[in-house]
Amino acid sequence: MARYIDEILQPGERVLYSTNAHWIFYFPAIVAWIVALALFILSRQVTADGLVLLCLGAAGLVALPALYWTLKGWFHRFTTETDVTNLRVVHKTGFIKRRTFEMALDKVESVDVNQTILGRILNYGDVTINGVGEGRETIRTIASPLAFRSSITTR
Repeated sequence: MARYIDEILQPGERVLYSTNAHWIFYFPAIVAWIVALALFILSRQVTADGLVLLCLGAAGLVALPALYWTLKGWFHRFTTETDVTNLRVVHKTGFIKRRTFEMALDKVESVDVNQTILGRILNYGDVTINGVGEGRETIRTIASPLAFRSSITTR
């Protein structure tokens, strides 16, 4: 399946920078998988039959939301594209219901980055693009937001 940006490039336009949603979207799934694995290991350590079944059942119950959160995080990352070309900024989300944002680079007034402490440590954050006469758009939880800002503001 081709990337959205490859389908909409104009003649003479080239991609300068691409980023995606940060892997932090997988964090709930990671925690749930760790809990499920711990419960599974615990089921192998206990000797009472009732506790073995209880631990295995709990591991299975925790694995279901872990699987859901894994697929949800993967699908979000798979269906989200954020690119900077030599002419514009393009952000696309969604698969069937698609939402796109495009702004010409010469219409960008400012680019603001908002990072939490954890975001600074793990290199993710929110980027708000303010346009001249075109409003504002916030792109949430993207990887390497400072590099993304630099790719927009460096000309």
